[in-house]
Amino acid sequence: MAAEIVNPRSESKTGDTEREGGAEPLDSFDPAFALHRGGKMAVQATVPVRDKDDLSLAYTPGVAKVCSAIAEQPELVHDYTWKSSVVAVVTDGTAVLGLGDIGPEASLPVMEGKAILFKQFGGVDAVPIALACTDVDEIVETVVRLAPSFGGVNLEDISAPRCFEVERRLQERLDIPVFHDDQHGTAVVTLAALRNAARLSGRALGELRAVISGAGAAGVAIAKMLVEAGIGDVAVADRKGVVSADRDDLTAVKQELAGFTNKAGITGSLEAALEGADVFIGVSGGTVAESAVATMAKGAFVFAMANPNPEVHPEVAHKYAAVVATGRSDFPNQINNVLAFPGIFAGALQVRASRITEGMKLAAAEALAAVVGDDLAADYVIPSPFDERVAPAVTAAVAAAARAEGVARR
Repeated sequence: MAAEIVNPRSESKTGDTEREGGAEPLDSFDPAFALHRGGKMAVQATVPVRDKDDLSLAYTPGVAKVCSAIAEQPELVHDYTWKSSVVAVVTDGTAVLGLGDIGPEASLPVMEGKAILFKQFGGVDAVPIALACTDVDEIVETVVRLAPSFGGVNLEDISAPRCFEVERRLQERLDIPVFHDDQHGTAVVTLAALRNAARLSGRALGELRAVISGAGAAGVAIAKMLVEAGIGDVAVADRKGVVSADRDDLTAVKQELAGFTNKAGITGSLEAALEGADVFIGVSGGTVAESAVATMAKGAFVFAMANPNPEVHPEVAHKYAAVVATGRSDFPNQINNVLAFPGIFAGALQVRASRITEGMKLAAAEALAAVVGDDLAADYVIPSPFDERVAPAVTAAVAAAARAEGVARR
């Protein structure tokens, strides 16, 4: 059911959203507040409770039979509860969109949004969970204790480098999919768009040299996925320049990154790395000078994905690049995570996968790229999130890959 007919509270003009000094309610001048009043989601029963017979089946005494059966055969929980179709969307509120560390309460509108996108685009139920802790040990222990209620965990908006450790430790301790969307969802959609950009130009990924601006969660994951997919070379730059083995200021994550990227041995600034590069991928929120973009190879691709302000404005990028993509919906070729995470989780849950592997992510990227098909064009290298073919294609590809890799349990 559409949100606009299940949230009558949005029409209310009273409550604690009024501004100080008697000003008009927030809802009266900004539709975003009107839409969010009362929240964007609710729990809805899937069975009727119309009379005492229904009640005796949905609750006591009928429920006791099901509980006893699950106690004897724990795997039955997947068949007789919602566990196999529900994901926990977990954050600590430390890296929320472009807002930064705003805390768990302020993160809830984003987590609710993520949950309704799971449902809308993947048919997956999701529950927002905002944690009042930022310590890695506490986050891990909390999620482990919550895990029996869920079929998967989507980590969201947890700042780097802690996010890498949180994900790794949860993957080690849980036998359900744990997926940090800020990392892997971004990487999947980026690879899909890059595959199609390369196809449009008649080149293979192995012929391309890419430069990534940003060595946080998304930048590291994109670099890993491009290497897995066979990119010719990729260099990653942080605030201090290109991540290279000769630097003595690298974190453990960046030391690992230096070990599998930058085969050309480039050192120095991002601008220096861009000279002659075939691909620019921006996930940093910084700004790249036009003069640096002008030094890229002929027919280059510019994926400037910072929101709301791309690292390179599309008007500038189009002067030099054959394909331009951003993270915004008001320009063509939007690199949007919603193209990936609903289908990835739907496919993993469908086969009760114990984890999400690199092969499953690569399969998702290939399936997403294939949706574009023969309609491929410079302004259409990635489909719209509203293309109804997207989620089924990604779901099927992920489920098949899970079976092929031996992590499916049905």
